[in-house]
Amino acid sequence: MIRELFEDKKRLLKFLLLGPVIVSLVIGIVGGILKPETILYIFIVCMALIYPVELLIVNIVAFIRAVRHPEKLLPGTDEAKLYGIMDVFTFVAGVMLSLLYAMLVEVMGVEWDAVWSKELINDEIHQPVWSGAVPTVITLVVIGVAGYAILQSRKISKTPPLVTVLCMGAIYIGLSQMVLFSIQMLKITPFEGLVYRHEYFRGLFFLPLMELPFCCVTMSARLIMRKIYEWNQDKEHNAESFAGKGPLAGLNRLLGNAASWPVVAVIAMIPVLGVVLGVLTLFGQSPDHVIRAWTETAQWNLSMMKAPPNVQYDEHYLCTVAAGGHEKVVKPLRMGERHGHRIVVNRQLLIANAFEQILEEKTPRFHRAVRNFYDTHGYPIARHIKTKFAADIVYFIMKPLEWIFLIVLYLTDAKPENRIATQYMPR
Repeated sequence: MIRELFEDKKRLLKFLLLGPVIVSLVIGIVGGILKPETILYIFIVCMALIYPVELLIVNIVAFIRAVRHPEKLLPGTDEAKLYGIMDVFTFVAGVMLSLLYAMLVEVMGVEWDAVWSKELINDEIHQPVWSGAVPTVITLVVIGVAGYAILQSRKISKTPPLVTVLCMGAIYIGLSQMVLFSIQMLKITPFEGLVYRHEYFRGLFFLPLMELPFCCVTMSARLIMRKIYEWNQDKEHNAESFAGKGPLAGLNRLLGNAASWPVVAVIAMIPVLGVVLGVLTLFGQSPDHVIRAWTETAQWNLSMMKAPPNVQYDEHYLCTVAAGGHEKVVKPLRMGERHGHRIVVNRQLLIANAFEQILEEKTPRFHRAVRNFYDTHGYPIARHIKTKFAADIVYFIMKPLEWIFLIVLYLTDAKPENRIATQYMPR
């Protein structure tokens, strides 16, 4: 069945394109969900879950078939054309899915723009790739894609062996960044610095981000095998037919032996990488950014930095949440301590806690009633505030109450500012 699938272009395209559509429609009909917007939502979820599996299956099977039947890879054959379409589809779909997964893991707490030295809150995690070296990483990946595109588009009979080897070296450079990214993201041990130690991430959550690198490795290996086989099919390319003596003749014979290309391409990486890094230096990127992109991070597999402990914003309380807004808005004052955790406090939070302390001292029964009401209605609101902009809005909503709390404090306490200043002080 798999062989028939790959031999029929239409069947393969149906397999790739209609899988999520069919599954989402089945779920909608069986579940009694017939609203178009709901079906569309289910389709997006199914696409995110099914396409990775489909792409992996297609690329693994294509690689196996390339090993067993290299003659079907020759230019002009139907299967070669199918592989070309499939590679483009795999890359485009892989990039789109990777962007989707990047947004999903950001919701889970990964802060792509947070350098290792930044103090994060609750279960947030620092960036896996140092933002200062992102231009270098992207450029090296683009170089790899360019090498792949040139090698894919040109006939081997009309391509000088040295150009072929340099393109392979460029592919190796791009793949090296993808492999390093996969190693970086494959986090098995608990992350350091998290407030809630039982809620740590494992490598399983980041596996979808490794799909595109895996597919690119199989696609590149298949392309290199194709070019070697295509070269060897031409009798004029027999390495023994090259005459001459000396180093250049030896190099000529070496490049004429297609079996040596994958090894020679490793050496060819050096000049290609040197030229690319030299150009990047003119734009403010230094050569060591190739390494620092992965080591100038914290909490990941290749990280060498020690991140500061995360600060807790207690999501049970509106004022505590509001203190996590933008600094220019909420105006944080200092660090405090609550239930054994370090928290950021601003004046609004200090006044609210001082007011609650007054209530507890002066009217304990009324305080219990207020506390019970807030725990019942305030907590469900506070637990859904996840962004700085939402925290800013809560801060402004709480402003009138802050003024009321402050008036009560000045009417009931001989030294209200002392009481306010001593809230959340470490024991």
